[in-house]
Amino acid sequence: MVIYFALLVEAFTGYVLPWGQMSYWGATVISSFASAIPYVGNLLLVWLRGGYSVSGVSLHRFFSLHVIAIPLMLVIFVFVHLVALHQVGSNNPDGIEIKDKKNKEGIPLDGIPFHPYYTVKDLVGVVVFLFIFSMVVFFVPKMGGYFIEPDNFLPANPMQTPAEIAPVWYMTPFYAMLRAIPNKFFGLVTMAAGIAIMFVLPWLDRSRVRSIRYKGVWSKIAIAVFVISFIGLGYLGSEPVSTLKTLAARLFTVTYFAFFLLMPIYSAFEKTKPLPERVTE
Repeated sequence: MVIYFALLVEAFTGYVLPWGQMSYWGATVISSFASAIPYVGNLLLVWLRGGYSVSGVSLHRFFSLHVIAIPLMLVIFVFVHLVALHQVGSNNPDGIEIKDKKNKEGIPLDGIPFHPYYTVKDLVGVVVFLFIFSMVVFFVPKMGGYFIEPDNFLPANPMQTPAEIAPVWYMTPFYAMLRAIPNKFFGLVTMAAGIAIMFVLPWLDRSRVRSIRYKGVWSKIAIAVFVISFIGLGYLGSEPVSTLKTLAARLFTVTYFAFFLLMPIYSAFEKTKPLPERVTE
């Protein structure tokens, strides 16, 4: 989750750099969230922007974050992740502890070396990602206006506000939560909570099993509702505001948080399937 959040910041700071209309006004809207913090909000806003409005000073700060600070943090986080993975081992599709079954040399019977198995597996994923990434970059870079908005081809103009300021596609679910709450401060709290609550997910799951293969029906229903809610919020966050869409965003926001807040209940009391003693094929 720390890597995911760092990637969000990295992507947003890079989005501001072209200095188009949507880049400028997106930076203006996002940075203005700081003003909703009681007492210190306005001072924090000026400190973040380097002035009373988004300017060249702000652009240099975003550039430094995008090119130096965040990439270094990502390298550190990935290194720590690999160290932790080497220490505790990776999971398996059945979600069982393989260290309980070992051979004479003390090696888990169902364990496999990190190299070449995981390195080759991840290499395949990298190749597939680079293929899709190249297709987007060379053939459909605008992706129908979702990746590059038409207004962003216009130079930034502080005197002309775009008709509709929509966030970049990877932030639309959380932006929909913000717009669903009438109060600016509580909308900001809701949006921040939508991201922060993912950090405590391991402590919310009280199930006796790890794999979805053996979880009960309530967990499967909850995951389905969560996926629908997240996709619905993503769509609504990219659409113009209307009464019906605001109501739908509020409904999806409730079901989104219900997935997490009710997890200690339905995961603890649901009936699960028995776990196998060894990893199945």
